[in-house]
Amino acid sequence: MVGTVHKTLEVVHGACPHDCPDTCSMLVTVEDGRATKVEGNPEHPFTQGTLCGKVSDYLDRVYSEDRLLYPMRRVGPKGSGQFERISWDEALTTITEKFKATIAEYGAEAIMPCSYLGHEGLLNGLTVGDAFFNRLGATVTERTMCISCTSTAYLMTYGPTHGTDPDTFRHSKYIVLWGCNALSTNVHLWPFIQAARKNGAKLVSIDPVRTRTAKQSDWHIPIRPGTDGALALGMMHVIINEGLTDDDYIENYTVGFEELKARVQDYPPEKVAEITGIATEDIITLAREFAATQPAVIRIGVALEKNAGGGQGIRAISCLPALVGAWRHLGGGMLQAPMWPFPIRWDVVHRPHFIKPGTRVLNQWQLGRILTNEVPLDPPVKMLFVYNCNPVTQAAEQEKILTGLARDDLFTVVSEQFLTDTADYADIVLPATTQVENLDLMFSWGHTYVTLNNAAIAPLGEAVSNTELFRRLAAKMGFEEDCFKLSDEELTMEVLDWSAPVMDGIDMDVLKAQGYAKLKIEDVPHAEGNFPTPSGKCEFVSGMGVDSNFVLPAFRQGYETYEPGEPVDPLPTFTPQRESARSNPKLAERYPLSLMSAKPHQFVNSCFANLPKHAKLQGGPRLIIHPEDAKARDITDGQLVKVFNDRGIFQAPAMINDMTRQGVVVAPLGYWRKLNPAGGTVNAATSATFTDMGHTAAVGDSLVEVAVAVENQSPLRTQLLSMISSLFARVKKAETPTKVGV
Repeated sequence: MVGTVHKTLEVVHGACPHDCPDTCSMLVTVEDGRATKVEGNPEHPFTQGTLCGKVSDYLDRVYSEDRLLYPMRRVGPKGSGQFERISWDEALTTITEKFKATIAEYGAEAIMPCSYLGHEGLLNGLTVGDAFFNRLGATVTERTMCISCTSTAYLMTYGPTHGTDPDTFRHSKYIVLWGCNALSTNVHLWPFIQAARKNGAKLVSIDPVRTRTAKQSDWHIPIRPGTDGALALGMMHVIINEGLTDDDYIENYTVGFEELKARVQDYPPEKVAEITGIATEDIITLAREFAATQPAVIRIGVALEKNAGGGQGIRAISCLPALVGAWRHLGGGMLQAPMWPFPIRWDVVHRPHFIKPGTRVLNQWQLGRILTNEVPLDPPVKMLFVYNCNPVTQAAEQEKILTGLARDDLFTVVSEQFLTDTADYADIVLPATTQVENLDLMFSWGHTYVTLNNAAIAPLGEAVSNTELFRRLAAKMGFEEDCFKLSDEELTMEVLDWSAPVMDGIDMDVLKAQGYAKLKIEDVPHAEGNFPTPSGKCEFVSGMGVDSNFVLPAFRQGYETYEPGEPVDPLPTFTPQRESARSNPKLAERYPLSLMSAKPHQFVNSCFANLPKHAKLQGGPRLIIHPEDAKARDITDGQLVKVFNDRGIFQAPAMINDMTRQGVVVAPLGYWRKLNPAGGTVNAATSATFTDMGHTAAVGDSLVEVAVAVENQSPLRTQLLSMISSLFARVKKAETPTKVGV
């Protein structure tokens, strides 16, 4: 008699690790040690049982035949992607010997870590290597590519408050999505918006591009890029001058109203219309509706900060809810990034006491300039250690980065899951685990739930978690400090302050039982002020005393001092883009089009861009150009065009569509350079300058010109480009938004 074979089956609590505000609670089904299914947790109030299209097929990433599973050493020219397998011992010995030799010859500052939000976990994410590199004495890396500007401006106005809980959006009556394409980048907020609309709420989308979200909104306002601050100041001009303010709220719970009132007189609707490209009547209507329809709430996107005046623009927008008393109501106020209540013990993560006084700070948004020694460094960077990021596609001035990575005297280590554009230039490549293979705790910048990720399966091949990688490196370097010997389980208990009031009733047993827990926060936190600012009130005139070089500690590798810059105006104001017809007409004569790098629907930054299903659904690289701009340049739909300025050039098929404003071209971000038959990606033309606050990347501050590309490609290349054009042609048709149940 043949015996019955019993399969072992288990469902494990997990959490999405990607750079997204939704931070979904996941359920991973495991059969006989292999993950067979990943789905959204139906019990989680924000995830509601649904994962986005990026992550719903996460196991395609885990079990991809292209996964890096073993340490590798370069055997071909840099950039060729030619490697051979080596042992972990050989890899660690090679790296640590190079660390020691570099320090002996040039000093520890010749070593630079490079990391970002390829993983958002408190254990394996942005800061996982900080203690090691601070102990090593390496250059301190400033990682402010995103949200540092937004956060600084928001904290100047309201302090570190979670603001409007997204769970309460269902109670809102007037919802403004300002620079936020929620259906592509914050999809789990959509059910709460839809619930509000069923109860009569109006949805307004302010965006230069008619995005998926804008198409589904009640009113789309196509603003000129980089002019959001002017629009907010113009709205305040109408609200104040027409007596639409909540005077009681202003008197009791704000400071600086008289100064703000004087400032906004410089921004009448007629002037703001000229700046923003929005009709005067629309500016007046928006202001009146926002003031009169309560509860009103604003959800801002990080795209708003990506210009020279991004911080002051967000300061101006942030003042609007307090001006009309929106904070009084359930579902009223503003949602920025509700990460501030999470009781994260950053000192445990950073170990800033390891940093030697005077250690230099370099911002990795300017990695191309750093690696090419454009501004001479002493010592120059001789060793680069990359993890949780892919700077070739995600940082500015792409050609400079490639030139720098190709240097014979630069030793580069990359920890990765795939051979990315950056990994192709590595001397040593190390295999990293995916989220289903490691333990982590997740905070969120889009909701207020702590989420636990359990390891569902054993690591594939010889892949290791980031925490294990740095434990191994520390041991090989002979670091004896206790922090380098903590297990992942011990780190979960160290990284949060479990005794904080917001953690009342939350412990590891609770997280293990249900996978998540909501912080203990108020649904209406500021009905009577109580803002965590120096004054305890909303500060129209900020008392924070920020300067142009100020960076919040969480966005640096440690808490080191910095050199103060120019003082920031404590009152909201409007600062135009550095590259625009208004601010730089001579440059605009040569490069008259404003370039936007939009977040794609199927990728998270450059993650998933190499997976066949995601690439097919997203379609190929493209440049969206307005019909009038295309006509002026004799460009036809699907034709290969070159996009260029003094910084660089990339090519893509043209997609002629009035979804973008005239004068604005849009290239989706995240495509891998080596997978683009036309060569280059959008960051070839992107500026490496900073915004007015927080040293954030001024991605949107880039003028370009577009022209028909020279038809000199091979027949095979022509065929590939034709296939790409056919893939994205469907984008021009009406698209159905992702369905997420309430």
